[in-house]
Amino acid sequence: MEARLAFTDTEFAKAYYKNMLANEKLFHTASTVPHRTMELVKLRASQINGCGFCTDMHFKDAVHAGDDPERLNLVPVWREAPAFDDAERAALALAEESARLADNPHGVSDETWAAVRKHYDDEQIAALVAMCAQINAWNRVNVILRTPAGFYDPATKTARYKELQK
Repeated sequence: MEARLAFTDTEFAKAYYKNMLANEKLFHTASTVPHRTMELVKLRASQINGCGFCTDMHFKDAVHAGDDPERLNLVPVWREAPAFDDAERAALALAEESARLADNPHGVSDETWAAVRKHYDDEQIAALVAMCAQINAWNRVNVILRTPAGFYDPATKTARYKELQK
């Protein structure tokens, strides 16, 4: 399977990615949301959105950062799995509801919002909301283009991002 378009070979996409990557850098430099939680949010939204490329990427990034593959295997059934703490559960619920806006005209439920407020401060919530928006955007680009999954390597991620930032 090949992507429909060599998106990052276009000048527009290079400029677009440069801005998206600046946002990604912000999550890692200006947010106190744990990296492990960030990867859970990105992984769960990507699973719901059917983005194979991002699902593969965020699973591998989480494992590369030290998360347990068996725990990550339970992300789709996080409600039934004891592998996640209450703060992670709140973030996973937010990720799910942000990816399923069409299913609920009111967006994120009051119950989920209360759980997020209980475990995160305003700065962290702002980062989580932005992260949900960002991963949903990435997912849509990759699903539209049918970017193939299974070829991502966390070890070369930095080199590819630096290339796109030029």
